Amino acid sequence: MTDKLHENILRDAWLRRRFLARLAGVIAGSTLLSGLPWMAPLRAQPVGASPSDRVRIGVIGIGSRGSLLLQYLLRTPGVEIAALCDDYPPNLLAAMAAAAGKPTAFTDYRKLLAMPGLDGVVIATPLHEHAPMCLDALAAGKHVFCEKSLALTVDECKAIARAAQASGRVFQVGHQRLFSASFLHAHEVVQTGQLGPITQIRASWHRNNDWRRPVPHPALERKLNWRLYRAYSGGLMAELASHHLQVANWYLDAAPLSCVGYGSINHWKDGREVFDNVNVLFRYRDGVTFIYDSLISNRHHGLEIQVMGPKGTIEGESGKLYLEQPPPAPAIAALVNQIERGSAETLAIGGPTWKPESKAGTAGQQLRRELGDDDGTILSMAAFANAIRAGRPIPHMIDHAYRSGIAALMGQAAMDQGREIAWPGNYN
Repeated sequence: MTDKLHENILRDAWLRRRFLARLAGVIAGSTLLSGLPWMAPLRAQPVGASPSDRVRIGVIGIGSRGSLLLQYLLRTPGVEIAALCDDYPPNLLAAMAAAAGKPTAFTDYRKLLAMPGLDGVVIATPLHEHAPMCLDALAAGKHVFCEKSLALTVDECKAIARAAQASGRVFQVGHQRLFSASFLHAHEVVQTGQLGPITQIRASWHRNNDWRRPVPHPALERKLNWRLYRAYSGGLMAELASHHLQVANWYLDAAPLSCVGYGSINHWKDGREVFDNVNVLFRYRDGVTFIYDSLISNRHHGLEIQVMGPKGTIEGESGKLYLEQPPPAPAIAALVNQIERGSAETLAIGGPTWKPESKAGTAGQQLRRELGDDDGTILSMAAFANAIRAGRPIPHMIDHAYRSGIAALMGQAAMDQGREIAWPGNYN
């Protein structure tokens, strides 16, 4: 190891520990900490240098998302990447290089699960592989972190949730907003009644690309572009909507009762089987609705989730709070004082009796950003490792995974079948 590389590794470790120390201060100051039990692993004692603090992880699936998680894991204190698995050689070679060749390489995940001394696995494979891999990993006694969405079918979601609950092992799905400082703050705003009761949630995720990856040979089309085909993918509902569905379920503390929707392939007519344009309406208790749309032919509006009540609005992705009656600006307060003293200038009272109700132009209040630019992914990795170290499952993780996974499948079924789809029941 070169001196420069060693210096960089030490610096990364120091920055990570400093980051986690800052996190401890943030969550210690939360007035609703008891309502965030999945944050408990992050309040654990700092990771030491003893072998007992080391967590040995295997990563299964090292494509675009898996390689990003690998980078975070390599910098998480007390984590050793013991094994890597991918059945596509370029992915495996790149991952082994990133890990300096130290892990054991596998092309069959079942052989990785049989590796002695492995504590847990991170699964970042195509959606249709989540169920068999999660079930096999839990049966092998491993702790499991699986990327969203939970699974490709309702029956698979139920099977995974039941197995995870019965296993007593740590089970976590990649819904990083559960660990995002701004979304945690927004949850606190909701719980303390600053919006009033939630009356509606709207979310959108817009991109402008064909969602394709270059294929070196036609035989690899479905393997590399699995997101475009129904046998492997849940399309936009599983890949994108599942994130915002998780937030809606979390803030409402409920699963949707039913949904309706429309979907189409109206732009990328290239043989794909999943919709490039989806519009779904979910119905929750007390008449609350969640309106979701996503398309990949226009990126102007980007992504956002808006949580609305009679007192205000949260825009979660931009991290802003807009109150219906914000505190007056200093100049306005001065004018009010002048009016009360009778010294204000004369103002014209003529004008239209009605004006268009255009979007409010207030700047809004910034939600917490103490944790820097992390969207929650870094912390979710640290929480997984710490929960394994403590030997205790993270509360409510299975419920979050199940609710969002099922809701995404409901949305897809509503579009496919052209009818209202009801919640299919809980796994237990």
